[in-house]
Amino acid sequence: MTENEFYFRVAQLTSKHEKLLNLKNEPNDDLNGIYTRYKYPILTAEHTPLTWKYDFNYETNPNLLQRIGVNATLNSGAIYLDGKYLLVVRVEGWDRKSFFAVAESPNGVDGWKFWKYPISLPDTEPTETNVYDMRLTKHEDGWIYGIFCSERKDPDAPTGDLSSAMAKAGIIRTKDLIKWERLADLKTKSQQRNVVLHPEFVNGKYALYTRPQDGFIDAGSGGGLGWALVDDITNAEVKEELIIEERIYHTIKEVKNGQGPAPIKTPQGWLNLAHGVRACASGLRYVLYMFMTDLQEPWKVIARPGGHFMAPEGEERVGDVSNVLFTNGWIKTENNEVFIYYASSDTRMHVATTTVEKLIDYCLHTPEDGYRSAASVQSIIDLVESNKLLIRSNITQ
Repeated sequence: MTENEFYFRVAQLTSKHEKLLNLKNEPNDDLNGIYTRYKYPILTAEHTPLTWKYDFNYETNPNLLQRIGVNATLNSGAIYLDGKYLLVVRVEGWDRKSFFAVAESPNGVDGWKFWKYPISLPDTEPTETNVYDMRLTKHEDGWIYGIFCSERKDPDAPTGDLSSAMAKAGIIRTKDLIKWERLADLKTKSQQRNVVLHPEFVNGKYALYTRPQDGFIDAGSGGGLGWALVDDITNAEVKEELIIEERIYHTIKEVKNGQGPAPIKTPQGWLNLAHGVRACASGLRYVLYMFMTDLQEPWKVIARPGGHFMAPEGEERVGDVSNVLFTNGWIKTENNEVFIYYASSDTRMHVATTTVEKLIDYCLHTPEDGYRSAASVQSIIDLVESNKLLIRSNITQ
């Protein structure tokens, strides 16, 4: 490749990348009335900066080969800060290692651009191999906290076993998403891959949503989504866990369930978005679901709409780990709009929009799961009968 050809190719790459970044998103015609999906993914591997992947020096890369590969952008924490919609994105490289990077948008649905550099976490854990799935919480103590999975090889794995891993909850905090302070990993009796900080003090303590697991993958005796209080976030230790959202046979959450982002506070209670996992012929199926907790006692569930809130559809069903939706970030605006940021099949990021009013309505008025087919049929019959009465009433008017 001549030098002129080299720079012509650089111009082609840059033009294609800028076109992708400037693509306007379009709402889909979702008819369920609960939320609106958007046509295009908001972040993909192709959205990452070219300077992260290419050496643009003709002397050192005359063939313009890609030097560093990006495989996926997924599972992003979210926050609205200084007039910008910000995501702390899990970026996975061709080498399978994940890292965090900030992407921003002026409106929350398109125009997403990564900051110049990925986040360089304080490297205080020498055995840590991989980090991912950060939840962001703007806490009433004035800090923005990030809690993420810190993965390392299981030191007790048999010789030759290069797959067994251990998970801890890493904790960092910041004021601006630029300078980060790393705190001690969460101390617990079990493995923790899914921990979220509640945004307010509860009884003068920091409150955590947890998910106790016997192993790295399997929940084992872990009962579901937990709740715990800690005295000191800088040296956090879970001594007692209360399961507030249990796993249940033949439901969307029979294998695992876990808190998504930190809950949204409303006058009627706390809105919670979670993921549920069940087994099927093609593997594990991840969907999103919701529940509400008491405003004063957020460990008490007051509404539990049955079934999934959102499941993979169309192209969302295909990717590195297919048939998966996962979320760990959402943003509530001052006018009570809600932007839900979710990943599909461990590959790409999407957005769906709704309102606080709609989410409260959904939680409080959707029938609960009756845990039997007969109960599901009865819920439909009740709705049909209610509609018949309404139709008769309209005819007589």
